Amino acid sequence: MIDKLAASVAEALHGTPDGATVLIGGFGTAGIPDALIDGLIAQGARDLTVVNNNAGNGDTGLAALLKAGRVRKIICSFPRQADSHVFDGLYRAGKIELELVPQGNLAERIRAAGAGIGAFFCPTGYGTELAAGRETRVIDGRPYVLEYPIHGDLALVKAEQGDRWGNLTYRKAARNFGPVMAMAAKKTVATVHEVVELGRLDPEAIVTPGIFVSRIVKIERAATQAGGFKKKEVA
Repeated sequence: MIDKLAASVAEALHGTPDGATVLIGGFGTAGIPDALIDGLIAQGARDLTVVNNNAGNGDTGLAALLKAGRVRKIICSFPRQADSHVFDGLYRAGKIELELVPQGNLAERIRAAGAGIGAFFCPTGYGTELAAGRETRVIDGRPYVLEYPIHGDLALVKAEQGDRWGNLTYRKAARNFGPVMAMAAKKTVATVHEVVELGRLDPEAIVTPGIFVSRIVKIERAATQAGGFKKKEVA
């Protein structure tokens, strides 16, 4: 019987090796798999290469992983924003390596890994420092830069619902990079707020099929105090 439910985050992340490339879903603060990132910190893997849309916000989630000194390199599109002080400090001190990738290129490089595409040409970045040292080609009169896929050893994804086969649905903006990252990694771990019986999810509504998911963990939905009322998270 196929059953991909894990009893805990620690169980789901067991065996993550040092030096792994970890794809972490999220767009800004939407869809960040905080519980899995905290679990990765507790698990202890070091010298990681992390792929994310940005380089962490505040002191929690991805920023906490950086602050713990577990990340050797980060591949992202937006490393700096108002609250990226953890990354800023590490980068200025020469303690972390940065590979800057335009957002569309980042999404397509991850998707290419999952689709089995060896490389592709993209016009974005041509004529800039991002294309330095890369192969270029003119196709139909337009210049392009050769881009290679980004494969992951582990993908951490935040979903909304899942079943024991690992089929996943997402909530609104929390979806973002999750589906392509799940396809691009050797092992994908997802958190869900609700585990449903097999067959409950409409096949037409399933975004990430279970074939791309290794383990799922049920977590409680976070609640924050706002104006004296408990307000559930948006994504």
